[in-house]
Amino acid sequence: MPNATKRIEFNRFPRVDLCHQPTPIEEMPRLGAFLGGPKLYIKRDDCTGLATGGNKTRKLEFLMGEALREGADMIVTQGAVQSNHVRQSAAAACKLGMKCHVLLERRVPDRDESYEKTGNVFLDKLFGTTFEFRPNGLDMNAEALEVTEGLRSAGHKPYFIPGGGSNATGALGYANCAQEIVDQSVQSGLHFQWLVMGTGSSGTQAGLVAGFHILGYDLPVMGISVRQPRERQTGAVLATTQKTLTHLGGPEIAPDKILVDDGYVGEGYGIPAPSTLEAIRLTARQEGILLDPVYSAKGMAGLIGLVRSGFFKPEDNVLFLHTGGSTSLFAYEDQISEDLA
Repeated sequence: MPNATKRIEFNRFPRVDLCHQPTPIEEMPRLGAFLGGPKLYIKRDDCTGLATGGNKTRKLEFLMGEALREGADMIVTQGAVQSNHVRQSAAAACKLGMKCHVLLERRVPDRDESYEKTGNVFLDKLFGTTFEFRPNGLDMNAEALEVTEGLRSAGHKPYFIPGGGSNATGALGYANCAQEIVDQSVQSGLHFQWLVMGTGSSGTQAGLVAGFHILGYDLPVMGISVRQPRERQTGAVLATTQKTLTHLGGPEIAPDKILVDDGYVGEGYGIPAPSTLEAIRLTARQEGILLDPVYSAKGMAGLIGLVRSGFFKPEDNVLFLHTGGSTSLFAYEDQISEDLA
């Protein structure tokens, strides 16, 4: 069982209160029985509260805390058109009385006109976000930094947040979540053998790995890549993990502690594979839980695939991290409806 006495001191970092926490851990008994595998559990980070919730809210507590400390009056960030990060960043800016300007990358090919009007984009507009589009394939952080400097020259006080909130500051949110999972495990007496999650911009997986490493909690984190091939994603997560550990004053970590499975990416980012659509349908109909087509459903597809392949032991307790994002289901309504038919 995990050590209940070891703690990470987060009060030394600037932080604002944005998140409903702790988020619950629930069993998924019907899905587990349907798959005939180990016991499955879900960490409900779709219930973090800000703008329908999601994993970025934990990161934004520390990022927005830093922005306020620096005297910022607006934030600048970037993401794909249906970015969950952009939606939560825009809501956080509203809550703190700041402006929000974003760059949206047309990363997903062959989408119709409604893709840029519904789902997360509709909510971005509701939150009063100003935004501009960019074509696919650019260095979006570099593009957003250039816009940030232009706004600074025009007299604003902007604070730049990288895509996904994935830097050493943002990853503190998931080092804190690692502490939360350890606490819940101690309180419930429930020990997990694996944690599975969708991994994209790297900060969520990196924060968890860094947090568990400092706490000495032996819980391997399997990241199911939603975009990059395994080698590239592993390198990105390792780099962010090391930076987060440095930020926290923790020990370095061995590269082999970063685990990534790239077998569920399909044709690319934001393009649901058949396994993605199956994960959405099964999780909805077995557990009444909504997944998004970009991140959480690809992560769940990975979990389902690993169960079916016999990767886990029958006696294992496997925890899935739900990173939120169901708002983007509406941007994929035709494709999901076609699968249901």
